[in-house]
Order: sequence, then C-alpha cells, then structure tokens
Amino acid sequence: MHMAAFRTASERGVLFDIDGVLVTSWSPLPGAREALEWVRSAGARRAFLTNTTSKTAGDIATALRACGLDVDGAEIVTAARLTGEHLRNHYPGQRVHVLTDGPLDDLGGGFDLVEADDPAGPPDVVVLGGAGPTFTHDALSRVFEFLLLKIPVVAMHRSNAWATAQGQRIDTGLYLEGLCRVTGTTPVVVGKPSPVGFRTAAELMGLDPTAVMMVGDDVRADVLASQVTGMRGVLVRTGKFRQAALDAVEGDEFGLVPDFVISGVGELPELLTDVWGL
Repeated sequence: MHMAAFRTASERGVLFDIDGVLVTSWSPLPGAREALEWVRSAGARRAFLTNTTSKTAGDIATALRACGLDVDGAEIVTAARLTGEHLRNHYPGQRVHVLTDGPLDDLGGGFDLVEADDPAGPPDVVVLGGAGPTFTHDALSRVFEFLLLKIPVVAMHRSNAWATAQGQRIDTGLYLEGLCRVTGTTPVVVGKPSPVGFRTAAELMGLDPTAVMMVGDDVRADVLASQVTGMRGVLVRTGKFRQAALDAVEGDEFGLVPDFVISGVGELPELLTDVWGL
C-alpha cells in the first residue's frame, strides 16, 4: 500500500492537516512557512484537509496568508465542503437541519436548510458540524429528539478535540458518540477520519492516494486513517499530539502504526528528501 517509485516530484503530493500542524490558534508553528515553500519549490503538489468548521475555505486561506503561509483557497478541502457534496448526492432537495459553530458557505446548495422548530415539521436529515457555543443544552436536546424519530444524522467530522493557545477544547465526536449510542443511530461521517476526505483531496491534486504523503497531529484521525486509503502517514509531535495516544495505537482498529514520526512540520523537507530522493 506504500508509495511506488515515481519519476518526478510533480507525480507526488503532500496533504497537510492545518490546525496543530501548520498553526495553533492561527499563529504559525515553527518551520511551517519553510516547509510549504519547500514542497512547492520541489514541484510536488499540495492540498490541505481540515475538519475546521469555524471558517470557510476562503477564510482559512486568508488567515493562513495573514500569518505568512502562502496557501490558496482552491487547495483547501473543508469538512463542510465534503458534507455539501454528500447532501447533494444523497439528500437532493430535502430539508436539512444543521447544528454547527461556523459558517455554512462551503456547504453550497441543492437542499433546503431548516431550523429545528420549522413549522413544516422535523427535518429529513440532521447535520452536526463543529462544536462550540451553539452546542447548547436546548440545541442538543432537539437533535436528540430528531434522532429518537430515526432521522438520519450526518457528521462533518468526528474529531473529539482540537488544540488552542488556551488548551484542548472538546469537539463534535464526544457529543456524537453519546447521541448515537443512546438513540441507536448510525451516523455518516464525511470528514476525517472518513476515507472520503482523503480520497477527495487526492483527486483534487490529480493523484492516486498511494502517491500522497499525509501530515497530521492526530495519530488516528489524520495519520492512520490516511494510511488505510493507501497514503503514507507522517505524525508531528505538535498540536493535539500526545505520546500516550501514539503508544496505544498498536493493536487498535486500524492495525497500523504511523509510517513516520517527526518533531514538527519543519522537519518535513528533510524527511521528504530522504524518502523521495529529491
């Protein structure tokens, strides 16, 4: 499942997680700018796969450029963008209730967005995005009621936490686990660690997943999940990285360990030079 020999750098790609790998609370991590420039100058392709739902792809690109990281919005694949594609494919024209702490722009159209108390009645599908202040007791209770009615739920991602300058913050995965366990609902997850996101990002680069190196700070959701699709996984010891999580991966659901572990993204050029021979 690992990378075969390719003749040129343009036949290879690097897929970056953003939060915890390149930035924390939208401040650049050491070596991030140099690593991105190195990948571009080497001729390899780039894309950015993120479960961030607090900003659109365009907003993310603007924020990254503001802190010195040269990224284009077209390179960014957000969980909301993936969710919009899923809704258009599976629930075209249907009524969708979305609970998320962020903008809905990347969802696009092709379905009807409705409030929880819409007079026409319950929605056809419930979407959970990124957690935050909007995940109130009342809002989650309404979602709970919908799931008891056997209304399907789609999650933009199932991340349990994200890192901020103030520390770890819980995310949608923790709510999703409890809601679905109690109601007997099986959610559809479209963002990381679902293979859909990794494969779509590879398609964006015009590459087969086996030609892509994924760089992330979450050993399971970023690294091992990408390796399942055929990518090679690079775990960085920044962001949400915890040694205990790395120690625990052997014998888990993936049956894998990270292909590479580095201290931070600043070490990526040296790793890629060794692995790809550039």
